[in-house]
Amino acid sequence: MDLGNPIAKGNTAKIYHSDNKIVKVFNGFLPDTESTNEANKQRYAYACGLPVPEVFGVTKINGEQAIIMEFIKGETLGDLVFKDKKQAEYYLNISVDMQLKIHSINPKPEAIEAMYDKLYRQIETMNKLDEKQKIELLKKLDSFTYENRLCHGDFHIFNLIKTDNNKVVVIDWVDASAGDIYADVYRTYLLYSQVSSELADMYLRLYCEKSGILKSEVFQWAPVIAGARLSESVSTENSERLMKIINHYCLW
Repeated sequence: MDLGNPIAKGNTAKIYHSDNKIVKVFNGFLPDTESTNEANKQRYAYACGLPVPEVFGVTKINGEQAIIMEFIKGETLGDLVFKDKKQAEYYLNISVDMQLKIHSINPKPEAIEAMYDKLYRQIETMNKLDEKQKIELLKKLDSFTYENRLCHGDFHIFNLIKTDNNKVVVIDWVDASAGDIYADVYRTYLLYSQVSSELADMYLRLYCEKSGILKSEVFQWAPVIAGARLSESVSTENSERLMKIINHYCLW
C-alpha cells in the first residue's frame, strides 16, 4: 500500500494523510501490542467526551502495525505560537483549560494504564542510572499518594490542534495513564523547559493560578519524571540536563 510521503515523523512512528484519514505507522522495533495499546487509550479518551480524533481501526500496512484515525484539519497551537510569540500566553491559556478538563476525569479501574506501573517500568529498565539511583527514585515514586486522574502524559501545544471552526482537539495519546495530575503537570513543564524556560514558567504559572495547586507540589515529581524521561532516549533531549534535575532533588 502506497501512502505517499509522511507528513510527520516521531520517535516511534510516521504519520501519513491518506484518503482524508490519518494513518500512524509504527516503527518495526516496537512491541506488537503498541498500536492496540495506543488505540485503546485514544478510544477511552474519546469515550470520555474529550475532543479527540476518532479511531477507525488498527491494522497492518506493509507488514507494520498502524492506526487509522480521523483527520483533523487545522494548525497546532505550537505552530500558532511560533508564528506570533506575542500570543503565547493566549494559547497557553487555552491549553491549560484543556489540560484541566482532562485532569477532571476520574478513570474507571483498569480502564487505562496506571501511571505508577509505567513510571516504575521506565525507571527500572533505565541503563543510564546505576542501581542505587534506581532504588532511590523508586522509593520516591512509592512515597506519593494521590487520587488517580486521567493524564495525557505528553501534553504540550504541539499536541493540540485548533480547527477551522475554533475547536481544540488533543492528539497523541500513547503516554496516557491514570495517575497524579502533579506528575502530568511537571512532565509538561519539563518538555517546555527543554526549549524555553520562559514558556515553561508561563505555563506553570497559568496552571497553578487556574487550579489552585502549588508549584512546590508539582516539583516534588521532578526527579521521578526526569528519570522516566531518560528511558525514552529522545534524540532532541539532553540526558545531562535530566541527570542534573535528578541530582538536584536527590541525595544519593
